[in-house]
Amino acid sequence: MASLKDMRVRIASTKATQKITKAMQMVAASKLRRAQNAAEAARPYAEKMDAVISNIASAAAGSPGAPVLLAGTGRDQVHLLLVCTGERGLSGAFNSSIVRLARDRALALMNQGKEVKIFCVGRKGFEQLRRSFEKQIVENLELRSVRQLGFVNAEDIAKKVIARFDAGEFDVCTLFYSRFKSVIAQIPTSQQIIPLVVEAEPANAGPATSYEYEPEEDEILSGLLPRNLAVQIFRALLENNASFYGAQMSAMDNATRNAGDMIRKQTLIYNRTRQAMITKELIEIISGAEAL
Repeated sequence: MASLKDMRVRIASTKATQKITKAMQMVAASKLRRAQNAAEAARPYAEKMDAVISNIASAAAGSPGAPVLLAGTGRDQVHLLLVCTGERGLSGAFNSSIVRLARDRALALMNQGKEVKIFCVGRKGFEQLRRSFEKQIVENLELRSVRQLGFVNAEDIAKKVIARFDAGEFDVCTLFYSRFKSVIAQIPTSQQIIPLVVEAEPANAGPATSYEYEPEEDEILSGLLPRNLAVQIFRALLENNASFYGAQMSAMDNATRNAGDMIRKQTLIYNRTRQAMITKELIEIISGAEAL
């Protein structure tokens, strides 16, 4: 049985841990609001950009001059998985859920005889994926030094992806990230970004609107598609940022509650042990007095 001194040290250590988790919860809560606002503000722009490009792309479908980012290479053999995760842990299942989705996709593609390459954005995803797919990881980019995410960060990633695509290193690129829903719910998401997936118009959407483009659709798409790629990556980074703080806030809240439960149990055991020791000493004193 542990001594009273050891119990006091254990209780003090648990209380110190509780203070740390509580502080981390408050920091995450203070950063969550700004990150959530940024993610929600980026959604309409990204969705509208995607809708506009889909409209133009549907008009250019089948054109011999269609950009390769839209038409693709005509093959489906080499897949690049762009996996965006966080730079830090202590956020529950935030990082592991994204990695799990990417891992499942990689294994499914490899079972079909496809070649898989992985581009990691974020330290935690790289650390987890290299255990099983070290040979498949072609690049790792960390954003730990970035104090505030900007569109320029997404542009840099988009340029690296497009450069690899132009060099013929892959045929299909899929983006993996976590979509922020609420503090307790983050949704691991996959989105094919090369070649662009054009959503079909619903059957009950009514008559389609006809547009005339100047310059031609192919020329417009050549400029818009790379920017749309950067926009979708930027949206994923912002969604990830909000999801990380939401997951961390929830995880630290649970850790703080668990520490409180441990402190109560440890204090109860300490008091019972102390009481038993005092009772034992009193009995020994009384027994000694009676013997005299």
